[in-house]
Amino acid sequence: MKVFCLGGAGRICSEAVRDLVEYSSFEKITIGDFNEEIGLALIKELDDPRLDFVKVNVHDHEDTVSKMKGYDIVMDGTTITLNGLSTAAIAEAGCHGINLNGFGAEEEANEMFKANQKTCVPGFGMTPGVTQMMAMCAANQLDTIDSIRVSHGAFRPIAFSRAIAETTTYEYDPDLPGRVVYENGEFIQVPPFARPREIQLPEPYGKTVQYIIPHAETKTLAQALSHKGVNLIEVRGTWPEKNMQLIRALYDWGILRNDKIKIENVEVGIMDCVAEYLFQSKEGQETDLYGYSLHVEVIGKKDGKTVQHILYHTHPASDGSVKGWEKLRAYIRNVGIPMAIATEIIAKGEVEKTGVIIPEEAFDPSAIFKELEKRGIYIREEITYVEEQREKATQQ
Repeated sequence: MKVFCLGGAGRICSEAVRDLVEYSSFEKITIGDFNEEIGLALIKELDDPRLDFVKVNVHDHEDTVSKMKGYDIVMDGTTITLNGLSTAAIAEAGCHGINLNGFGAEEEANEMFKANQKTCVPGFGMTPGVTQMMAMCAANQLDTIDSIRVSHGAFRPIAFSRAIAETTTYEYDPDLPGRVVYENGEFIQVPPFARPREIQLPEPYGKTVQYIIPHAETKTLAQALSHKGVNLIEVRGTWPEKNMQLIRALYDWGILRNDKIKIENVEVGIMDCVAEYLFQSKEGQETDLYGYSLHVEVIGKKDGKTVQHILYHTHPASDGSVKGWEKLRAYIRNVGIPMAIATEIIAKGEVEKTGVIIPEEAFDPSAIFKELEKRGIYIREEITYVEEQREKATQQ
């Protein structure tokens, strides 16, 4: 098997590459990236004979397609704004595909993937990705579902890469139509900072206030679980408190609209200026606490009884006590590792359905969880019968 790692020299995708080198059975692992210097440095560091480098620019469609041809799968680590271009190239090259974001541009290539008998799974990192697996793990144990609340805390610097800075401004864009909740059979658009909810994350993260964010889980879970009568799906997220304070101020002051301003007769977007400052500044590159924390609550009925499933995950600490998980790597490994796991599952032909499909249709949650455990990432589950919980509270 051969894998083409598009954007493989990037901060997050390079962690997926590291995972493929350590755990996968791929015979050839190609890093395809525009940044040749960083790509070659990564190959030198990893020192594995299966690795090679190809310079690629996804804006050059024909050249990108020609370089992808012959690979079993393309593991796509490019940014949200490039996913439409990259997915079109993957489909035309006749490869399977997978990416981290899953925001919808991929659907346009559905028919070509089907025609080539190939599979594309958009959006498989921690969230979206593992979060859907956690929700499905609970949902598969219930007869009907009332509500699903997906939450996560991404504890990382606000702009350790340009792609991350882009994600930040994308998710809190005031006019973004994709920021929705699923309620009583409808997708309802909400503004930034909508529906705050306090979420208890495991230590060292603790209680966090989280807000609705535009993530793929809202739509994919509604699609996957329509037969179970789900009434409510909400997806929330948060970043470090300092990051959230800044985003709130940028929103309140209208800066997130990215209005054009003139500086010495040069027209630029005001948010573009802020994002570039954050990328180049110490403040944008550091944070006090690093890591990732998922929390999924599913409430439904089993044999006539109301049941609450809470799933969360843990990973090695970022304090240097576990080699390879120091500081920022505790965040980016959480994102990159699931994509690497899913990449090999698809390449092995273990996903039967072709075309552009959602993670819920592609993967068995238990298989994903088993692979994560090998890397020190554990999914925990707590199950409570709601009536019994109420009775205990009344007695107290």
